[in-house]
Order: sequence, then C-alpha cells, then structure tokens
Amino acid sequence: MHSPEPVISRADRTLSIAAAIAAVSVVGVGISLSIPLLALELEGRGIANTWIGINTAVAGIATIFTAPFVPLLVRKLGVRGVLSLSIVITALSLLAFKAIPSFAMWFPLRFVFGAALCVLFAVSEFWINAVASPKRRGLMMGLYATGLSVGAAMGPVILGLTGSRGWEPYVAGAVVMSLGIIPILIAHGVTPKIHEEDHHHVLGFVRRSPIATLAALMFGAVETAVLSFLPLYGVRLGLTETSASLLLTIAVLGNVAFQIPLGLLSDKIDRRYLLLFCAGFGTLGAAVLPFIPVESLAFKVAVFLATGIVGSIYTVGLAHLGERFRGADLAAANAAFVMLYSIGLIIGPPLVGFGMDAYNPYGFAFVVAGMLGVYVAVVVACIVRSEMREGLTSKG
Repeated sequence: MHSPEPVISRADRTLSIAAAIAAVSVVGVGISLSIPLLALELEGRGIANTWIGINTAVAGIATIFTAPFVPLLVRKLGVRGVLSLSIVITALSLLAFKAIPSFAMWFPLRFVFGAALCVLFAVSEFWINAVASPKRRGLMMGLYATGLSVGAAMGPVILGLTGSRGWEPYVAGAVVMSLGIIPILIAHGVTPKIHEEDHHHVLGFVRRSPIATLAALMFGAVETAVLSFLPLYGVRLGLTETSASLLLTIAVLGNVAFQIPLGLLSDKIDRRYLLLFCAGFGTLGAAVLPFIPVESLAFKVAVFLATGIVGSIYTVGLAHLGERFRGADLAAANAAFVMLYSIGLIIGPPLVGFGMDAYNPYGFAFVVAGMLGVYVAVVVACIVRSEMREGLTSKG
C-alpha cells in the first residue's frame, strides 16, 4: 500500500522539477560531449578504433552494474546529496581524462564517469516522477525529456566553440556540468525520501511493469541504431555525407518536437495504448522507408515523424512508471528503467549492423521495424492479459 503523497506547494514543485531537469541536462552534456571528444583524443594518441569502441562501451557496462545500487545510495545520502556528488564526480572525471596520459587508466576512469552519469539519470527521473502532479505527469516528463535533449545539444556546441584540442573543451564541459548543482541546492527540503526499511530488487520491475520498463530497452536500442546507422544508410543510397548528416538532424528535431505534445496527450488517455500507438507507428514508418526515395521530401517527413513519435516511447514509458509506483518502488523502478535503456544502447547497434550486412542497406530499416514490432507484440500481450484478469475479477 502506498503512503499518502505529501502536499507540495506549487513553488516547491517548480523548484524540484527545475532541479531534476538541470540534473538530467548534465547527463545530456556529459554523453554528447564525452563520446566525440574522447574518441578524438584517443585517435590523436594513435589508439586503434576497436579499442576506442571498447573503451566507450565501458560507460554502458558501468550503468548496468551501478543501477541496482541507486535506491541504496538515495537512502543513505538523500536525493540532493547523491545528485550533487555525482555531478562533482562527473566534472572531475572529465578533467581527469585530459590529465591522465595512460590509456589503461581510462578504463576504470570511464567506468566511474559512466556510473556517475547513471546515478544522475536514475535519481533525476525518480525525483521528477515523485513530485510531478498525477494530472500533469506526462507534461512534466515531456519537459524533462526536452531538458535532456537540450543538454545533448550543448555537447556538440561546446566542442564546436572550443575545438577538440587542449584543455578548453574539458574545462568548458566541467564548468557547464557543475552549474547543474545550483538548482539542486536551491531546491532544499522538497526532495523525496526512501525509508530505511524499504528494500527492492531492480530487475523485478521488468516482471511487474514490462510495458514501461521494456519501453526504455526498446528506445535505447532504436535511438542508438538510428544515431549510428541513419547517416550511413543515406550514404549507401547515394546521398552526400552532408545530406546524410542532415537526416540525423531531422531525426533529432523530430524527437524534440513530439516530447511535450505526446506527454500532454498521455495525461488524457491510457498510457499503455499511447505506447502501443507510438511503437506501431514506428514499426510501420521504419518498414516503409526502403520504398521511399531517399532524396525525396517524403523520406525526410517520414524520418521526422517516425523518429519523433518513437522518441516519445521513453517519455510516455517514464510517465507510466511514475503512475504505477511510489517511494522506494519508484526509485528502484527508475533504476531498472535506466539499466534497460543502457542494455538497449549495447544491443541495438550490433543487431542493426548485422541487418545492414545481411541486406545492404535496407536491413537498417527492417531490423528497426522488427525490434519495434516485438515491443508492439509485448504491449498487446500485456494489455490483453490485464483485461482478461480484470474481466475474471469482475465476474468473480
């Protein structure tokens, strides 16, 4: 049984939401700046691409190992303490990459960096889900996801302004990320708490709420596959590299454009059916891409709509999670959400890469459609099972 939700004033709720969005914006900056910056740094040192890829993957592995401990960290240090400490670790780790010449030391350093970003991600989601008004939860998740997207856009901007050489990008990134602490410190006394006696297993939430948690897995897999292979898909069909890169920009803009509208819609209807619509639309959109000329306006519109609507799977899934759980349950569920998202990041690109090798280049679209189609089947099965259970209960 859930305890009654504490009464939160509008001002306190606004401060909490701003702090959570600031924290996840740090995640966006950390990911979007570190991946290209560190890859360029290592390439400049003569490190082979295979090793660069392995080192980058360590951050994802760190997330999988760290996520189960998030509820414990929140219980011991509190939300504000955990977030503030994680931001400090993230900023110092970024500086340490430049300061440490030994590539071998970059592996534990990458693990620490990835673990700190994981904690920021999971705890900020827990915070905003805990304080969001039930009637406006979808809107809040849309604003939260937009904050993440804005943070992700800042990484390339920093890199463009400072270049990739010298200390400038590292210092600029560390300073920008450190600014995320300010809203967290201002939001004093309005953070959710986890009681000492609460103990919850992260992976159990996959069984308890498969529609919501598997949304994170599917989004992670599809998002990374699109980021990795959409430009390559365009190039292999005859586009210039500039035009192919534009496809990625269109995909990112679509993702940003639909977060708040679909978040608002999720406050009005059953989120399970909205997730089914988003995944179904994405399945159809990916499946028809091979039949649309890649240089046409119709292809660009299809990419914008499909990636934008599929991108909202994460937002709506997160709102659905907040609708179902409270307290320690919610903290553990958000940790599971981030863990499954990270697993998706790991499995998506290899699956799509295999598809492109098997059926070049159209395997890209068909494998993405297949992954989304599997999620559609899971959602339909869960809805049918739930309605059958409710029907038997009402008859009983």
